[in-house]
Amino acid sequence: MEHVLCACTMFGEQAGSDTLEHYFVSTGFIDLLPLALEIAGELGLGNEEMIEAICKVADKCSIYPPIINRGAWFTKVYKEKLLEARADILVYKKCRR
Repeated sequence: MEHVLCACTMFGEQAGSDTLEHYFVSTGFIDLLPLALEIAGELGLGNEEMIEAICKVADKCSIYPPIINRGAWFTKVYKEKLLEARADILVYKKCRR
């Protein structure tokens, strides 16, 4: 699996320490957690999608880091990755049945 941090989320084996804050701190985006909560709220998505999305954002940041405006970069990439995460989770749940 590409997103090691999110493996437990995808497979429903969430431990007690796996919170949004934990993932945002681990990926270095803790300062953008309020923005992330706002974006996810607007899209009607929950913690499961947010955790998967922040892992995807961290992967993208390691390849294409923000150069000028980190907040704008994060907003654009996070929205895209939230929708990808939603699709990934739906596919996983569908195939699991």
